[in-house]
Amino acid sequence: MVSVRLPDGSVRQFDKPVTVAEVAASIGPGLAKAALAGRVDGREVDLSTTIDHDASLAIITEKDPEGLDIIRHSTAHLLAYAVKELFPEAQVTIGPVIDDGFYYDFAYARPFTPEDLERIEQRMHELAKRDEVVTRRVVSRDEAVAYFEGIGERYKAQIIASIPAQEEIKLYSHGGFTDLCRGPHVPSTGKMKVFKLMKVAGAYWRGDARNEQLQRIYGTAWTRPEEQKAYLHRLEEAEKRDHRKLGKQLDLFHLQEEAPGMVFWHPRGWSLWQSIEQYMRERLNEAGYQEIRTPMVMDRSLWERSGHWENYRENMFTTESEKRDYAIKPMNCPGHVQIFNHGLRSYRDLPLRYAEFGSCHRNEPSGALHGLMRVRGFVQDDAHIFCTEDQIDVEAIAFNTLAMSVYQDFGFEHVAVKLSLRPEKRAGSDEVWDRAEAGLRHALAACGIEWEELPGEGAFYGPKIEYHIKDAIGRSWQCGTLQLDFVLPERLDAEYVAEDNTRRRPVMLHRAILGSLERFIGILIENHAGAMPAWLAPVQAAVLNISDGQAEYAQSVVQTLQKQGLRAVSDLRNEKIGYKIREHALQKIPYLLTVGDKERDSQTVAVRARGGQDLGVMPITQFCDLLRSKRQSFE
Repeated sequence: MVSVRLPDGSVRQFDKPVTVAEVAASIGPGLAKAALAGRVDGREVDLSTTIDHDASLAIITEKDPEGLDIIRHSTAHLLAYAVKELFPEAQVTIGPVIDDGFYYDFAYARPFTPEDLERIEQRMHELAKRDEVVTRRVVSRDEAVAYFEGIGERYKAQIIASIPAQEEIKLYSHGGFTDLCRGPHVPSTGKMKVFKLMKVAGAYWRGDARNEQLQRIYGTAWTRPEEQKAYLHRLEEAEKRDHRKLGKQLDLFHLQEEAPGMVFWHPRGWSLWQSIEQYMRERLNEAGYQEIRTPMVMDRSLWERSGHWENYRENMFTTESEKRDYAIKPMNCPGHVQIFNHGLRSYRDLPLRYAEFGSCHRNEPSGALHGLMRVRGFVQDDAHIFCTEDQIDVEAIAFNTLAMSVYQDFGFEHVAVKLSLRPEKRAGSDEVWDRAEAGLRHALAACGIEWEELPGEGAFYGPKIEYHIKDAIGRSWQCGTLQLDFVLPERLDAEYVAEDNTRRRPVMLHRAILGSLERFIGILIENHAGAMPAWLAPVQAAVLNISDGQAEYAQSVVQTLQKQGLRAVSDLRNEKIGYKIREHALQKIPYLLTVGDKERDSQTVAVRARGGQDLGVMPITQFCDLLRSKRQSFE
C-alpha cells in the first residue's frame, strides 16, 4: 500500500507503486491533461516517475513558476533536436534555462544566419506539433559516454566523463533525438506551443576563453501567446530606452577602448550626475551622516588584514612603488574603519555614520562590461554606520525609511526587499552569522515590511538586505543594500569604550541607497527613456529667439534663469523657429521658451512643455517659480 499526501492535506491510497501521472489522473482528467511534472517529497520529477513509498506530492502545471522553467528547459532540447535535423554535422553542448528563456550552445563549421534561425524555429514548431512522447532512461556513466561518442557528440561525452561516477545519468529522448539532462521534462513535445528564437551569439566551451568558440542560440518560451507578446514588447521598449544610445543622442557620456569600463562624462551628463550627488548629500546631511574622504590607493597589508587580498585579489587593480605593493580600492569599508580607529571612541559617540561618494575600481572581465551598468571605475553613495548591537534595529529602520523616501523621489514606487544569507565562501564563524542573520530579520520585522530570503547570496562579511526597484517597463534593478558585519571590525581592530569601561567591538553596517552612481544613472536614463524629470534634467529650459531682434533679450532671460540656480541655454542660431523647436525636443529638454518681439516688449516668455504642451505666455518670474516647484515636488 502506498499513501500519497497532496498539498490540500488529503491522502490517496494505492495498492501498488504508482506514477505521478497516474496520481494526477486519479484526481481528475483536467489535471491529468494539464500536468507537466511533479514534486515528490520536495524534489521535482517527471510524470513517469514511480512513487513506491509513502510520500508527499504536488502536481506541477504551467500555472506554477516551476512549470514555466520545465517548459523552457524542454524547449531548449527541442531547439537542439531541430538543429540536429537541419544541420546533422552540428554538435550539441549545453542548454540551460535563463531569465525569460533559454539558450543552447552548438559547435558548427559556419556561423548560423538569421535565415537559419527562421528555419530552425519553423522546424521546432513542426516537431512540437508531432506531440512526440518524451521518455527517460537511467544509464551508467560509461554507457552514456559510449553512446555519445558513438554518434560523434564529443562535447556531450566530455561532459558526462566529468560527472562523478556515483551520480545518476539520465538520458531524455523524443523522436530521433536523445540528450543528457537532470530533468524533469514535459511529457510530450506538444506541451511546447509558445516560443521564439531571438539571436545568435558567441560563447566559449565551458566558458573558458582558451577553449574553442561555440555558437549560442538564445530563445524565449512562455505558456500563453499574450505573455510572449508582452515580453517582446518589453524588449522593444528596452531597445528604445538603451542608455548607451540615449547617452550618445543626448550627449551625456561616452566610453572608449583606451579606458575600458571607465566613463567619460560630457557636460550635460556631469550636470545630471551633480544633481543626483547634491540631492543625496542633502539627504545624508539631514539623516546625521558625516561626509569623509579616504585614499584611492592603500598598502597591501591593510587589504591582507581585511581579507580582500586573499579573497578578492583577482578583482583588484594592484600597483607597486618603492618595493611596496598597493591596491586601488575596490570598496570603501577598510578606509572607513581607519577613520573610526583614529582616536579613542566611546559608547557615547555611537552611532557614528560616515558617508563617502567613494571612487572604486574593480577589474571586471572585459566581456562583462556593459555601458554604465557594469563598469570598472565607479562611485558609490557609500556609508558605514558604527553602532552597538542594541542600536541595530533603530539604525536599520532609519535606513529603510531614508532609502524608500529616496526611491520615491526618483520616481520608483515599487521596491522589493530581499535578505541575502550566508554564502559558501565567507568570513566569520557560524555563530557570528547566526547572530547577524537574526539581527537583520529582527530589523526587517521592526520595519513592518515583507521580504524574500535568498540562501547563499550574502556578502563575504555578512548577510545583507537588498532593495530592488522596478522601472517603467517592469524590469527589476538591485540598488540599495544594508549589510550587517561583525567580522571586519574584528579583523581591523575597531573598538570603543563601553559604559562599564571595557573595550568592545562595534557593529558595522555597510549601506548604500543608489549603489553605483554610474549604474543608477543608467537605470534612470532607461526608466525615463532619456526624458528626465525637470528637477534632474541637465538642461531644464532652452530659450529660442525667432529673429535676431530678440537675441539680446533671449540672452538676458538665460542669465536671469541661471542666477536663480536653474539650468538654461539659449539657441540664437539663424534658423527657423520650427527647426529649433524640433531639434531641442529631440534633446528631451523639459521646457522650450520662445521669445519674439511681443515677448521681448512685455518681458515675458512663451512656454512649451515637453511633449508639445502649450503653457502660454508668462513673466520670467512665474516661470522660475514653476521650475522651483518641480524641484520641490521632484517632478
